[in-house]
Amino acid sequence: MKCPFCGYSESKVIDSRPAEEGASIRRRRECLSCGKRFTTYETVESLPMVVMKKDGSRQSFDRRKVLSGMIRACEKRPVPLADLERIAGEIEQDLQNSMEREISTEDVGEKVMERLRKVDQVAYVRFASVYRQFKDIDTFKEELNKLLLENE
Repeated sequence: MKCPFCGYSESKVIDSRPAEEGASIRRRRECLSCGKRFTTYETVESLPMVVMKKDGSRQSFDRRKVLSGMIRACEKRPVPLADLERIAGEIEQDLQNSMEREISTEDVGEKVMERLRKVDQVAYVRFASVYRQFKDIDTFKEELNKLLLENE
């Protein structure tokens, strides 16, 4: 690791510890030339994912967008933010594990609905009504009937 102070390429690790809830490792280093100390972070390199939107455009996958959609669906519902953050992380991890670099918004939406259904059914219906663009009350009623049949 190159020293940020003198540019020397040799350093020794003084301390290592997990950072960012285990997502990276924080290392305290000391330059073998000038003796100054600096910190580095080691993280797993993830491959970029591209989301194909319904209109044909593409954009980078953004976990925050998934989380904000779930937060809106769970507004005034007894769902802890920590649960939604965990779900967003699970969805991102599932998508990374699939090794697909291009994913459709439909795939992302289905994963969100699948998890919201287990956490809060009202939030699930809210999300589904926007995501599936319910046109009228009959479409809404059909989705509610599916939920009722699952609960029996």
